[in-house]
Amino acid sequence: MMISGATDIALDASQHLTMILAGDIGATKTLLEVGDLRQGRWHPAFGRRYVGADHRDFDSVLRAFLLEWEARHGSLEPIARACFGVAGPVFDNCVQMTNLPWRLDGDAISAAFGIARVRISNDFAAAASGVDLLQAADLVTLQRGEPVAAAPRVVIGAGTGLGVAYMIWAEGGYQAIAGEGGHIGFAPSTPEQLELWRDLYTRHGRVVAEDVVSGPGLARIWEFLGRREGKSEAPATALPGGDAAAAIAHAALESGDPLCSHALDIFLSCYGAVAGDHALAVMARGGVYVAGGIAAKVLPRLVSGGFLAAFNAKGNYSSAARQIPVLVVTNERLGLLGAALLAARC
Repeated sequence: MMISGATDIALDASQHLTMILAGDIGATKTLLEVGDLRQGRWHPAFGRRYVGADHRDFDSVLRAFLLEWEARHGSLEPIARACFGVAGPVFDNCVQMTNLPWRLDGDAISAAFGIARVRISNDFAAAASGVDLLQAADLVTLQRGEPVAAAPRVVIGAGTGLGVAYMIWAEGGYQAIAGEGGHIGFAPSTPEQLELWRDLYTRHGRVVAEDVVSGPGLARIWEFLGRREGKSEAPATALPGGDAAAAIAHAALESGDPLCSHALDIFLSCYGAVAGDHALAVMARGGVYVAGGIAAKVLPRLVSGGFLAAFNAKGNYSSAARQIPVLVVTNERLGLLGAALLAARC
């Protein structure tokens, strides 16, 4: 249904076509690819993955990328257009990132690197645009619903933060509407979630959806449960491996750790409720696409029902929620695909 350090990516060879530079820039990782669009498909020629914390600014990352590409290919084909999907609100083709001390200015990048057109996009506006380039194998259907042609869509994804974008049909195609939907207030849906809200509010003040529905949010849920049950006062960052959310999810899925399993279930219930709220906001009969770094990693638990039950638990509007298609995006390059498409259109 269609509604630390750098790591190489396996890519296709290019053939002297108009070259596009696409980037997906989040708080944790930066993905860059250069390639071309042909017959509705993105054909990358070279790509790299970088850890954001290893670099002082984006210009240093882009400079390193271009030098690596030149070293591999001997000479660079000119890049005609570029688009970077960036985690943060975009104004006047500039963005100050939310969770990383980087500022990107499209006009300045154009001048510094000799790229004629450079577009800065919100990362989830880019991800939303990338939906049109997905293949059937990139999607897992959670709820078939009753799709309506040209109806609004929602793209939502939890990772380091929580990204949300809407897609509205206009002038013969979908147009992405960017925003900061991850920073709406968190609304508890169960007595236990209310207890979680109170715990977070007492410690931090206003509680937003991203405080719960994100990688750090999963760690906060685990810590809350540990405090409540008297089992742990240690921060979740002390878990093995350094990545608290990954450690919790792994322990829940692979070893059935009770505390981690409980934390993951609460997380997915909150995730489903937030996604359902955004779906109702625009009556997203065109589909809700669950993307981000976490969904594909916890797919077995996501499919088991807690997410969808919370998505559809909308009181008098539960039947309307059940008509909305819900799909999980398993392709982590969604943002890159969308950035490539937006670059081609700029």
